[in-house]
Amino acid sequence: MSRLKRGYTTGVHASIAFKSALEAFLVTREKSISITNKMDNDDLDVTKGCEIVVTISNRLEDLNLNPLPHQPYRFKSLNIYAGVGVGVVTKDGLKPPKGYPAINPTPLNAIKNIYSSFNNNKEIFVTISVTNGEELAKETANEKVGVVGGISILGTTGFVKPISSSAYIDSIITELNFAKSNGYREVVLTIGNNSFAKAKELYSIEQIVEIGNFVYDSIEIVDSIGIKRVILICGIGKATKVMQNHKNTHNRFGQIDFKLLQKDILKEFNILIDIENSKTVRGIVSQLDRDKFYKFIKDGVDNRIKLWFPKIEIDTLII
Repeated sequence: MSRLKRGYTTGVHASIAFKSALEAFLVTREKSISITNKMDNDDLDVTKGCEIVVTISNRLEDLNLNPLPHQPYRFKSLNIYAGVGVGVVTKDGLKPPKGYPAINPTPLNAIKNIYSSFNNNKEIFVTISVTNGEELAKETANEKVGVVGGISILGTTGFVKPISSSAYIDSIITELNFAKSNGYREVVLTIGNNSFAKAKELYSIEQIVEIGNFVYDSIEIVDSIGIKRVILICGIGKATKVMQNHKNTHNRFGQIDFKLLQKDILKEFNILIDIENSKTVRGIVSQLDRDKFYKFIKDGVDNRIKLWFPKIEIDTLII
C-alpha cells in the first residue's frame, strides 16, 4: 500500500508566496506578484490544488481587493488586505476579528515574522487572493459563519493530514464557537442532507451544525465550550448505531448489530421480529408500530448520550 501524501495548509502557502513577493518588491520597488498552488495531497479539502496569489505594492490602488469594505491587518509599515477570493469576516465569533480579512492568527503571525526579518520602513500594501475563491467558498460553511466573498486562509500546525478528520472537526469547532458567541445556548447537530433540510425548517441556520458522522466528537466539543443543550437530528439507521454505542456512525466504524436489536425489541415490545429478511432498520420498522419504535430508538439515543456526557441536555429528533 502506498503512503498517503501530506500537504501544507493555505496559510503556509500564503506565507511562502508572501516572502517571494516581498523579496522581489524590495529589490525592484515595483508591484510584485507571487503565485503558488496548494500542494496536491490525499486530503479531501476543497482548497486542494487552489491557486494562491500574493501581490505587494507601495500603492493601494494597484491591488484587487475583496470589494466588501474591510480593515487591513497592520504591522509596522505592512498593511494586509483580503484580495479577490479571500473572505472578509462580517460576524463575531471567529478567530479573525469582524471587519478584517479571514486570515487565521497562525499564518498571519508567520507573515509578520517574515516581514520582521527584512528592513523596510516605507508603507507597503499586500493582498492575499485565491483564484476562484468565491466559488470554492460555496462548498464550505463560510457564509453561514460570516466569511463573505471567498475562502479563509487557515492553518494551525501548517500540515494537512491526508484523509483525516482534522479539517472536518476544525469546521465543527468553528461553527459551534460561532453559535455560542452569537448567544445560542442550544445547538442543532445534523447527520445527512435530509436532517439538515429538516433542521432549517425548525431552527435558525446559525445554530445548525452539520457533523457528518462525528457524533461523539461533536458533542464532546459542545460540552467543552460550555453549551448545555443539544438537538440531534438524524435518520433511524444512524440513530440505531448511536443507541448501540457507535461514537462515529460511518460504516467503517461498524455495522448495526441486528441480533442485539432483535433482543432489545423482544424485551421492549414482546415481539420476535424477523431479522433474516430485514437487512435494514427501515425493514424492521415495517414489522412494528412505527411511532413506538421511533420513540424506543430516540430514548435509547438520549440515554446513550447522557452516559457519554452527563452534563449535556439532549433531545433527539429522528426523521
